[in-house]
Amino acid sequence: MFKMMKNVDVAFRYIRAISLLTAGGCIVICSLIIYKSYELAGKTQDRIYVLAGGKVLEAFASERKDNIGVEGRDHVKMFHFYFFTLSPDEKAIQQNINKALYLADRSAKSQYDDLKERNYYSNLISGNVNQTIQVDSVMLDTQQYPYYFRCFASQELTRPTSIVQRRLVTEGFLRNVSRSENNAHGFLVERWNVIENTDVNIKSR
Repeated sequence: MFKMMKNVDVAFRYIRAISLLTAGGCIVICSLIIYKSYELAGKTQDRIYVLAGGKVLEAFASERKDNIGVEGRDHVKMFHFYFFTLSPDEKAIQQNINKALYLADRSAKSQYDDLKERNYYSNLISGNVNQTIQVDSVMLDTQQYPYYFRCFASQELTRPTSIVQRRLVTEGFLRNVSRSENNAHGFLVERWNVIENTDVNIKSR
């Protein structure tokens, strides 16, 4: 009888040990699955898919600070593109200027008002002049805030009788603002100043 009770006791201990090991293993496996699920969910949240030209492109989310240089330079390029791309059409000029003024502070508005007072835009229209700009490079200092930039660009003025090529150098600062439909990068050009805007070549047509 004692031998049978001893066997039952040993069997119970074995069953208890196996049950504890099984429960512990289940807890470990469940914890690992939950951890991996959260890790996978976090990674997928950093990815977005963009449909462009009928193709699905994968994009990755990143911190604002990781893209300051790229976005800042592109903001400066877009501002100069809108401000200096002018055609002999009053409505087209006003549309581009309005887009540019969303990207800058009153310093750009002052430059625009000055050009308008000197009949610059009226002369473009009456002279049938088309003005384009090519931004060659943008130097951006991200070590200080607001971020100082210097922009180097080439302008081309196509007149009925000639083509004028100009060298343009400007400088200013970039300040962080909220992103919007009119300001996708969330920067504002401030204290903008034209350092140089000189003719470098004139060709007859």
